[in-house]
Amino acid sequence: MGKTTYMKLKGSQNLRLRLLLATLSATPVLIEDIRHEDTLTGLRSYEVSLLRLFEEVCDDCVVEINDTGTKLKYKPGIIMGGRNLVHDCGVDRSIGYFLEPLIVLGLFGKKPLSITLKGITNDSKDPSVDTFQSTTLSILKRFGVPSEGLKLTIKNRAPPPLGGGEVELKIPVVQNSLTAVSWIDEGMVKRIRGLTFTSRVSSQFEHTMRYAARGIFNRLLPDVHISTYHSSAGKSPGYGISLVAETTSGCFISADTAVSYRRGDELGEDKDEESNELMPPDEVGVQIASVLLGEIEQGGVVDSTHQGLLFLLCALCPQDVSKVRVGKLSPNGIETLRNIRDFLGVKFVIKPDPSTGTVILKCVGCGLKNLSRKLS
Repeated sequence: MGKTTYMKLKGSQNLRLRLLLATLSATPVLIEDIRHEDTLTGLRSYEVSLLRLFEEVCDDCVVEINDTGTKLKYKPGIIMGGRNLVHDCGVDRSIGYFLEPLIVLGLFGKKPLSITLKGITNDSKDPSVDTFQSTTLSILKRFGVPSEGLKLTIKNRAPPPLGGGEVELKIPVVQNSLTAVSWIDEGMVKRIRGLTFTSRVSSQFEHTMRYAARGIFNRLLPDVHISTYHSSAGKSPGYGISLVAETTSGCFISADTAVSYRRGDELGEDKDEESNELMPPDEVGVQIASVLLGEIEQGGVVDSTHQGLLFLLCALCPQDVSKVRVGKLSPNGIETLRNIRDFLGVKFVIKPDPSTGTVILKCVGCGLKNLSRKLS
């Protein structure tokens, strides 16, 4: 065995994306100066939890963290997948933070992945589990991921700060590689679906949010249905709403939020501004309906939250041209493009479309094949 060559990176930004790309491209990484100038230096507990999750799903991966947590050595292993795995996500970040890398990782495993995640299901920082169920999984199907075995079951919903939620994720393996897409027709919105949830507060809040959101949508289209859910398992009081617009061309545009009391641990950068004064439920409904209309107005085949995932899937496709249309490029989307270039060597051609105010991106995929599966 020769000496391992590490790709050297600095800072804590995009740590989750870097670890995911390092695992997919089998690139060992050395990340230094992780929050070395902050009052609380080093890796946060949710980032360590993410590393533990990667260790559960992969075999033979090596993680080394120094005493202060400001230096991380990560050598990826073989993605194994597995059945009946369980991971406690803690209460510093919601389950959505862990689901985003996990759904991509699971596709390239040796065996299909079946895992139960416990923690916070809905907050204002990460996409909610309802958004994953309605929108994210449908994006994977566009890239040739078999719908059989692709499922997210929400057993309990729970807001911060104490959590108590639980979801079960099932991801099939791709037989060889993903399928390149040409996806530029966003279509017109034909229906809006949604869900309001409450935990340890009056169930009347659900109806108030639903009524407020429908008050905006019913002036625009008739097919609007928002269901309600009262959580009995949540350990903290809170409420939230998740909305998704389906278009005539099969695109899903989503928006969600949750309102709850602030988390107990004050981590300088992780303060949840929205949750220290609880917004009334009617304002929550109006606000999130307005956010969804803003996402639809921007155009594109996905909303701004899913741009990073869309670009990553395009880059992982076979060596064929993928072409997608998005609205205004989000900061997360731009950072994803940069990291894809560094790890996978895939560059996108970005062409603005002035007539619609959208952006068309083209790339030739890196041709990542599911080599783990061939070992079986």
